Amino acid sequence: GETMQAPPFCSSRSLHPSSIQWSSCLLHSPFIITNASTAPFRIAVALRSGISPPRLLGCVRADVAVEKMEASAGDYPVPSVHKGWLYDQYGAARDVLRLGDVPVPQVSPDQVLIKLHAAALNPVDFKRRFGKFKATDSPLPTVPGYDAAGVVVKAGALVTSFKVGDEVYGNINEQALNNPKQWGSLAQYTAVEEKLVALKPANLSFAEAASLPLAIETALQGLVKTGFSQGQSLLVLAGAGGVGSLVIQLAKQVFGASLVAATASTPKLDLLKSLGADVAIDYTKQKYEDLLERYDVVFDAVGLSVRIFFVSVPSLKGNAIEETNLLVP
Repeated sequence: GETMQAPPFCSSRSLHPSSIQWSSCLLHSPFIITNASTAPFRIAVALRSGISPPRLLGCVRADVAVEKMEASAGDYPVPSVHKGWLYDQYGAARDVLRLGDVPVPQVSPDQVLIKLHAAALNPVDFKRRFGKFKATDSPLPTVPGYDAAGVVVKAGALVTSFKVGDEVYGNINEQALNNPKQWGSLAQYTAVEEKLVALKPANLSFAEAASLPLAIETALQGLVKTGFSQGQSLLVLAGAGGVGSLVIQLAKQVFGASLVAATASTPKLDLLKSLGADVAIDYTKQKYEDLLERYDVVFDAVGLSVRIFFVSVPSLKGNAIEETNLLVP
């Protein structure tokens, strides 16, 4: 699976917060995620000043001193060993995931070393931990985690866009399923190619920034794959979810959609409106298959495309895309 680089508009657009639960977890406190997880997390983010992240989930103290301090970059000490969540075999989190010592990744000429302040979990993390794509996975042991936010503490010789002390965020894997990094973001340090990270917007906390990359890549990739363009209409299934909430905002603010409708449960209808949806549909009371309005694109963030393709759906007049069929899992 390919992924897409964090879009440049992320630092200037004003996206709205979602009510989705957060699985971001501050690592420098040091708090580290303990559930890596048996449920697929999708995380939405606020790109507005003054918005505090919700209560962090599934976190415990990890008061462990990092030893073997040996090198430094500027004013930032860089250890040779650090703490991370890792697994040596595939399986359920409760059976294989543990906190342990791992080597700080070596930095290639085109990479930066990031001292992590926050990380986020996505469905690909639990699928990977269960060995769903072990034929193309990196060697075990594995530190999971794709999304990351932190401070650059070392820059490779070919890096030109970042310097030590820069606050950055991004999805550390260019290809989600093909040899993803062995040393992921659920640790104190990670190394990532310069092209895969961006400067963290000043109005984002580290936790908010870490929750954004893979989810917004999925949202953007889906719209691009369908050829969605200005003036078209869109129906988003699960519009209050992490990916769905970003699809709504991208469609309205970036692509110039003429009409965006989205489904959610009754308590989240106001959220859909606040995100920019023109029509908020309560799926507990109305089936989207019965809608009279016809849409150019249906973005399925639930996994119901089989109903779209194999049932006569008056609401679809153009293309449909299912989140699980995207190359970003």
